[in-house]
Amino acid sequence: MRVLVAGSSGLIGSALRSRLRELGHDVVRLVRRTPAAGDERGWDPPSGRIDEGTFDGVDAVVNLCGAPLASGRWSAARKQVLRDSRIEPTEVLAEAVAEHGIPVLVNSSGISYYGDTGAREVDESAPAGEGFLPQLCVEWEAACAPAVDAGSRVVLLRTAPVLTWRGGMLKLVRPVFRSGLGAVLGDGRQYTPWISLPDMVEVIVFCLDHDDVSGPVNVTAPRPVTNAEFTRAVGRALHRPTPLRMPGLPLRVLLGEAADEILLRGPRAVPGVLTRTGFPYTFPDLDRALSSAR
Repeated sequence: MRVLVAGSSGLIGSALRSRLRELGHDVVRLVRRTPAAGDERGWDPPSGRIDEGTFDGVDAVVNLCGAPLASGRWSAARKQVLRDSRIEPTEVLAEAVAEHGIPVLVNSSGISYYGDTGAREVDESAPAGEGFLPQLCVEWEAACAPAVDAGSRVVLLRTAPVLTWRGGMLKLVRPVFRSGLGAVLGDGRQYTPWISLPDMVEVIVFCLDHDDVSGPVNVTAPRPVTNAEFTRAVGRALHRPTPLRMPGLPLRVLLGEAADEILLRGPRAVPGVLTRTGFPYTFPDLDRALSSAR
């Protein structure tokens, strides 16, 4: 296939690009600067501009765009950045997919779609939760409507935090745990979804290859874990004890509503679609995923 990838310079995008080429696919990269290589095409989402000829021969589009969520307190300006970095590029790509008759769009979304579900287990059939992040995910997915209406197969990747020491959640907490200050957050009973980086990449490849997969797909490990379990597992991976507990109040003072939506609450989400379609996890176990992470 010829696959057009937006967000190809990030950790997931870089790994996906390498994997697709390893499998013999042709990868075209969308970049927001002047293209500097033969596999690059320029675009500017705010203006809706995409270089002419970008979609020639393209069989599928993968959109991984989105600014990091874990960036301190969410001011009104920061919330707008989080929205614009997701919804705007998705709208532009979905309209282009519809216009050019591209058969497949695999688009990022977030496992935060479900909000806080407590101990209630949810799969892709569950409704959206309440809060900023669930609403953001709803709008993000709705931006794919032009491609859906045009008859393209659209996959919505409701992705959990991806485990890699090079970025994301693990990069942020690694120095804290190594200093012996790794702690259970709040009461520790909230669920912490996760997926290994290799499985994240293989899920995207799986969705590209399987015509029977469409709509929302929970990209998360098969067995949900609580924050207390996750904290202990990270401590084991870094060979550090984790006897501490961080109360919710200081986190709320420091981070505001981001503390609740990212750290102190979470969905007990399971990968219903991936389980039913037989996706072969490489790292279904958290300890093994952490010990193998790079």
